[in-house]
Amino acid sequence: QVQLVESGGDLVQAGGSLRLSCAASGSIFSINAMYWYRQAPGKERELVATITKGGNTHYADSVKGRFTISRDNAKNTVYLQMNSLKPEDTAVYYCKVQLIPAGGRYESDYWGQGTQVTVSS
Repeated sequence: QVQLVESGGDLVQAGGSLRLSCAASGSIFSINAMYWYRQAPGKERELVATITKGGNTHYADSVKGRFTISRDNAKNTVYLQMNSLKPEDTAVYYCKVQLIPAGGRYESDYWGQGTQVTVSS
């Protein structure tokens, strides 16, 4: 089946940078949009960034100008480059991929396992 594996989370100081990766593997027919979400303790999960199949991007206001989402379609991978990190960016970050599995009849969402990002002041 389809699996999404995330990596790149770490502990960094405010002002630092991290790059998150999320690679989809398994029996996949096609991938549409890809997303990054985050969830801080006691908070709702929020959408951070979106990238469409054609490369159009959208960002939450809280990260606009600091984060960049990108994708490598040949590798079925989505990235989140995070610069100028702030303590309020501390959260578990999850990728989500909208795809049709091989042999599937319809498009559905698949989630990564989450990766912890901690930003110290």
